[in-house]
Amino acid sequence: MSGGLKVGTAAVVAAVLASSPVPPPAGAARPLVRGKVRIWTIAYRAHNGARRSAYVVLPRSYRPGHAPPIPLVISPHGRGVTGRANVRLWGQLPAIGNFAVVSPDGQGRLLGNYSWGSVGQISDLARMPEIVRLTLPWVHLDLRRIYAYGGSMGGQETLLLAARHPRLLAGAAAFDPVVDFSLQYRDFVRLACSKSCRHVWHGPIGKSLQALARAELGGGPVHDPYPYELRSPLTYARALAYSRVPLQIWWSPRDAIVIDQQRQAARLVKTIRKLNPRAPLIGFTGGWRHSAEMRAKTRLPLALAVFGLLPPAYERVNGLRVIRAPPAR
Repeated sequence: MSGGLKVGTAAVVAAVLASSPVPPPAGAARPLVRGKVRIWTIAYRAHNGARRSAYVVLPRSYRPGHAPPIPLVISPHGRGVTGRANVRLWGQLPAIGNFAVVSPDGQGRLLGNYSWGSVGQISDLARMPEIVRLTLPWVHLDLRRIYAYGGSMGGQETLLLAARHPRLLAGAAAFDPVVDFSLQYRDFVRLACSKSCRHVWHGPIGKSLQALARAELGGGPVHDPYPYELRSPLTYARALAYSRVPLQIWWSPRDAIVIDQQRQAARLVKTIRKLNPRAPLIGFTGGWRHSAEMRAKTRLPLALAVFGLLPPAYERVNGLRVIRAPPAR
């Protein structure tokens, strides 16, 4: 690792490395019923051989014997949380729109919940439709309607998935994504951290996050920028511009986690527009807190309606600035 680690940040890295989940049982456990949806816990083998869990949300009415082809949303989670936490953001929406969601715990090069767009993690995301099919063989997916939705680190991975596997997706929506990981690494030290935050992180959160990034990527961006470029959607702006994958990119100037969104999401939108003015890209900006728009009770219904996963009645854009693609000629 570059620059060495202080005792506090070394403790954080050691704690994260030691926190890998207990291997889940083979196949799928009994589902958890929440209102009109069922949540199935399934096991899969990650790119590095680690056994990980993924969480599949299905309408409660969708069951063996009543299982026509259904759209699937691949939803990578944000930094430091789990797939289980991520599925809570979806509420009852899969039942309202009659689609499935899969949210894996993920696996980086070294870290689990801090995968930050590793090559192996993106490959695992691309395998999610096949993993769902193999572990829940009675679920019939509409392979023409596979989507990706993610916020923060999940937004970063959503964009990388669209860039590297464009033929997989019918659409992708990224909420407050990191698009320049080297810039985000430098901005980590600008993150606010209260007294309780410092206690949890054994010091300022920014220094600990930088230590985790160095552990996951093998060093810092000053000495080895390539791994950071490899995990930055901005690097793949041309691929995204010509991918033909319909994109939604959401960002807020009030974001206190991805601090400088003008040099993150807004910069990517501007770059894609410059490369291909006809790219099927919609930008949404507003005044929300980091990733607050990606929730069932906020703007997630609109993002789903844009791609036809919810009825048009949910496509309400009040209070938003919308940047649409020019009409096709």
